[in-house]
Amino acid sequence: MIFREAVIEDIPQIQIVRHAVTENILSDPSLVTDQDCADYLTVRGKGWVCEVASEIVGFAIADLQDNNIWALFLKPEFEKQGIGKKMHDTMLDWYFSKKTDTVWLSTTPETRADGFYRQSGWAETGKYGTNQIRFEMTSESWIKIRAQ
Repeated sequence: MIFREAVIEDIPQIQIVRHAVTENILSDPSLVTDQDCADYLTVRGKGWVCEVASEIVGFAIADLQDNNIWALFLKPEFEKQGIGKKMHDTMLDWYFSKKTDTVWLSTTPETRADGFYRQSGWAETGKYGTNQIRFEMTSESWIKIRAQ
């Protein structure tokens, strides 16, 4: 298992991972373009991937412009192996090394992601859009979590 910073050349495999998920499925896959991925990786923030046998099995992307976690996804067959947690922690360590602004994300209620974020210390702050919940993480909270 290799964890590394994502690069533009990873976008085709990142898209494969994004479309492989069984929860938080995109209602319209064409809404997340390769150019969107490139912008988030090179202009707006930074991303990380996990590779197994030269195949990307998970990715995470943080957005510094909107103080948002834009993505954290794994192929379903690679869940529950600690990959998501490692990418999550790497991403938040990086984000809070750049900014102290509260970071937020949204996900579908009552999914594995919902439980993952709650267990990881995110605070639910209300609804987002029509069918998502919003979570936030403060710099202070992240420092306490990492000290444990």
